[in-house]
Amino acid sequence: MSSSKVLFGFHAVGVRLKTAPKSVIEIYFEPTRRDARMRQFIDKAKDMGCRLIESDSDRLAKLCGGHGHQGVAARVEELAQVHSLDELLERLEAAQADKPVAEREQPLILVLDGVTDPHNLGACLRVADGAGVHAVIAPKDNAAGINATVAKVASGAAETVPYFMVTNLARTLNELKERDIWVIGTSDVATKTIYQADLKGPVALVLGAEGDGMRQLTAKTCDELVSIPMRGAVESLNVSVASGVCLYEAVRQRS
Repeated sequence: MSSSKVLFGFHAVGVRLKTAPKSVIEIYFEPTRRDARMRQFIDKAKDMGCRLIESDSDRLAKLCGGHGHQGVAARVEELAQVHSLDELLERLEAAQADKPVAEREQPLILVLDGVTDPHNLGACLRVADGAGVHAVIAPKDNAAGINATVAKVASGAAETVPYFMVTNLARTLNELKERDIWVIGTSDVATKTIYQADLKGPVALVLGAEGDGMRQLTAKTCDELVSIPMRGAVESLNVSVASGVCLYEAVRQRS
C-alpha cells in the first residue's frame, strides 16, 4: 500500500487536483467558510469525484500542524519521485532524443547556495515551477529542506519541482558541466549582466543567499558570473526575486 501525506491550503491542494487528481484520497474542508473561493474549490472537487469531509478549524489545525490551512486540507498518496539528478537528466535526455534539435527542450536548472530560510526556498520553488525549471539543487549543509512552511509558500511547487540536496555542491556543478550544462553564477561584482548572457542552451543558474551571496568555491566553479543591474539605492534583491529575474530572462530568450 502506498504511503500518504497531508497537503493544505488552496494552492497546494489545487495543484495536486490539477496534476494528479487520482492521488487525492480525501479532502477536508471547513463548512462554515462559504465564500466564492471555497465554493469554487468544492465544486471542482465534486466534479472530480473526490471524497469530501466536513471538518472544523480545530480538526484541520490538528491535521495540518497549524492554523495556515485556509479551511482546506487533503490526504494524498505520495507520488513517485525522481531519486537522483542523474536519473532526472537521463529521463530528460531520453525524452528529447527523438525530437529535431530545434524542438528540444534544453535543461534549465536553479542552484541555491546557502538559502536557509524556508519562506525564501518556498518562493524560489514557486518561481522555478512557473519558469519550467527541471530541478532545483542545494547543498545538504547550510540549506533549508522541504517542510510544511516551504510547501505552503511554494503553493504546490514543492510537489512539482524536483529538489535535490547534494553533499558536495562544487562536485555536482562539475558533473553538470560534464553533461554540457553551462553553469552561470550571479555576483554583485560581475561586469556582465544577466541580459548579456546566452541562456538558450542547457543552463544551470546559481544564486546565493541575500547578503552573503555564493560561497567562494561555488563562484570559482561557475563557467561565468553575471550580475543583475541595480539602478536604485538598495544593493541586492531577495533571492526569490533574483531567481525570478534570472529564470524569466531564460524563458524570454527561449521563447
